Amino acid sequence: MTAYSPATSGRESVPSPFAGLRRGTGAAIRRGIDRITSGAIAPYQSAAIRIGLSLTWLAFLLREWVHRNELYGVGSPWSWSMAHELISTNHAFTVLMWSDSRLWFEIVYAAAMAASVMLLLGWRTRTTSLLFMIGVLALLNRNPYVGNAGNDVIHVLAIYLVFTRCGRVWSLDARRAANGRDAEGGGRDVVGIVMWVFCTAVLALVSALGKVDTGWALLLWGFAVAHAAWWLVRRYAPGEPRTVMETVGNVVHAGALLVIAVQVCLIYSASGWYKIQGSLWQDGTALYYPLHVGVYTPWPALSHAIASSSLIILLLTYGTVMVEVAFPFTLFNRRLRTVMVAIMMSLHAGIGILLGLPFFSMAMIAADALFLPTSVLRWVGDRLVRAVTRTRAVVPTPRPAQKETEPVN
Repeated sequence: MTAYSPATSGRESVPSPFAGLRRGTGAAIRRGIDRITSGAIAPYQSAAIRIGLSLTWLAFLLREWVHRNELYGVGSPWSWSMAHELISTNHAFTVLMWSDSRLWFEIVYAAAMAASVMLLLGWRTRTTSLLFMIGVLALLNRNPYVGNAGNDVIHVLAIYLVFTRCGRVWSLDARRAANGRDAEGGGRDVVGIVMWVFCTAVLALVSALGKVDTGWALLLWGFAVAHAAWWLVRRYAPGEPRTVMETVGNVVHAGALLVIAVQVCLIYSASGWYKIQGSLWQDGTALYYPLHVGVYTPWPALSHAIASSSLIILLLTYGTVMVEVAFPFTLFNRRLRTVMVAIMMSLHAGIGILLGLPFFSMAMIAADALFLPTSVLRWVGDRLVRAVTRTRAVVPTPRPAQKETEPVN
């Protein structure tokens, strides 16, 4: 049948060549919206970021325990008055500016370690993720002139992690929910209420004393009100209010993961494109020089052995630039993405070992876990659980000593 122009009345119109594309795009958008709003996406990926980031920060705090006072305390060359002057201009948030006493610094440092342990275990993740962020900002904003790029990654991801639902799996929160001991399962959650009351009381006190800027005060009070509203709705409003809160939480969670993904892509792409502009990266000799710098060679024999081969140096130099530039473009293919993430994790492991930057490597590996498939993460989790189970089976459990009974005459 001959197609006629739609301008001719009573005759068939020519179908638009983009009709199928519009229908396919609309269906894809609807599926995406349903996926985002119906539940927390990528629960294993967000849990991996939570575990990796908290473990990295905890290891850093433990490593720097001996030097904590010189880095961030009253013994730092970057004195409290100098830090106060800088923060008055850039308006960075740090609770260490509330007092210049040694006791307050020790309390904040210990609290940062405690928050890292609680977040690592996934205990009350909604509250501990916020406390974890406060601990990270307290120390890193106190002295921004020490550390490396790993500190910057932790600084940024700690803020994003607050907005994720990172305790859905591999956490004590997930175990409590499975046992029906949370608010949704009928539990009273006394510990959560006590934590909220205590944190809100502290926030009210520091707000009244003017220790917190207006912007940060509004943000922290917003978290406090949101936590209270969340608990009340889950406890006393089964129905549409709970559905709306769940949907909002899922959307915020998805948005935070998207921001983390974009941040990681920007880190790699910016690093790769800046390297391309350097003459040492262009001629393939850039990695030769840091392998001969004492501060970046924890294993001098290994570093010098690698640096002695010009072919290895050339391949590593060009390979680093290529994978960093190509990383954002490989995320659209699932298989290629998995291979690229494995390459980037191996690259960071090599940086941590050869150049002595373990915490930078750990932070980036934790961020890269966002792009791993769920099947891979579950496989790794199952293997770790089996390893722990076998270790418990091998290690004998001490039995309580039995009292000897006296013979009865």
